Amino acid sequence: MAASKKHSGSNLQKLDKDHHLHPFTDHKDLHAKKSRIITHADGVYIYDADGRKILDGMSGLWCVNAGYGRDELVDAAAAQMRELPYYNNFFQCAHPPSIELAALLKEVSPPQFNRVFFAGSGSESNDTIVRLVRRYWDLLGQPERHTIISRENAYHGSTVAAASLGGMKPMHQQGGLPIPGVVHVEQPYWFGSDRTLSPDEFGLLAARSLEDKINELGVDKVAAFIAEPVQGAGGVIIPPDSYWPEVQRICDEYGILLISDEVITGFGRLGEWFGADYFGIRPDLMPFAKGVTSGYLPLGGVMISDRIADVLIDKGGEFYHGYTYSGHPAACAVAIANLKILQREHLIERIKNDIGPYLQERWLKLEEHPLVGEARMVGLMGALELVENKEPLQRFDEKQGVGTICRDFLVDNGLVMRAVGDTIVAAPPFVLSHEEADEMIEITRRCLDLTQKAING
Repeated sequence: MAASKKHSGSNLQKLDKDHHLHPFTDHKDLHAKKSRIITHADGVYIYDADGRKILDGMSGLWCVNAGYGRDELVDAAAAQMRELPYYNNFFQCAHPPSIELAALLKEVSPPQFNRVFFAGSGSESNDTIVRLVRRYWDLLGQPERHTIISRENAYHGSTVAAASLGGMKPMHQQGGLPIPGVVHVEQPYWFGSDRTLSPDEFGLLAARSLEDKINELGVDKVAAFIAEPVQGAGGVIIPPDSYWPEVQRICDEYGILLISDEVITGFGRLGEWFGADYFGIRPDLMPFAKGVTSGYLPLGGVMISDRIADVLIDKGGEFYHGYTYSGHPAACAVAIANLKILQREHLIERIKNDIGPYLQERWLKLEEHPLVGEARMVGLMGALELVENKEPLQRFDEKQGVGTICRDFLVDNGLVMRAVGDTIVAAPPFVLSHEEADEMIEITRRCLDLTQKAING
């Protein structure tokens, strides 16, 4: 807020254009327009430099779960910075916030997890995954178990290793990715299939593409399988009920490590502490970030099961990996305060029993709109598939940019949601009220009408 007072909105836009390269942005396109300058926020709303109030239906970037304006989190950071603003966890050192957070994370995680390795982001967490998995098999005398299997259209971050784990082809086309030792199998996207199979039949088919790939490569070459419980940036793809039990069976049968990427789904997004809890799976590793601090400070990490941690400890030898900001004291202090908010205010239970069902019921009714081929939502994580025709199903030509048209109408009408192609996705803060949920649905319905009118001329 203080920095924005020095400049007008138009001056900030000029400075932004002249000096700032944005992530995941076509800068030629951005420079033909103007960036939106967000100056402050409170609760579930953000405000721009023109004074417009906008409901944040994406929790920032899937992360501001406890909502904006949480003085407890600000105070936790300030107090820690006064006492110990920084020290590292290298050289056999630690500090109280990283130790206390590690113990708290063990308390809320599934029982196989007793240890954590800290990072600074989800991308760093998934880079750590690659190093951990390969180190584990090296220590067991099986260095040939090197390959990590992921899924098409998955998103695991944007660093070199994390983008390789992800299955997004546009990312792979920039920079010669993926790196060696990463392969991809089918995603459990029933709506995107030909839908000749039932959802459960398709879920089994998608899961068994993992088994097919293991057999193709040879089980002695396969280290792990990584997947998001619900694919987030890929379009909020909720797997059929049959999918995760079959994946668990396959990983157990072939002895490969199972990695549940909890960067989005961790810390309550689905109405359970972790997506693994929601789907009843037993992962060996859980990378996390985002919601651990509600986005107030950057922090990531990996929950490491006893299966892996015991090998790292018992076999010994230095693990040549880490970050300057692994377990940053101020970020850890904020995370502790944030997790206590989730516990004290029962926000995760609220998603399961109150605001989740309330919003889901209204969200699913949006499928009645002529543009919506499917509405889906789990916890506070939903998607609308925009289609040209429902029966028979006909999707828009991607060159029409219908999703982007709809997204722009949404923002112009006071609601941030995200377009993934022609899929509109949402993930509002956990503190969303019933009235704010109603506002979110009303704006969405109005913008679907505006989108339909715009594309029909």
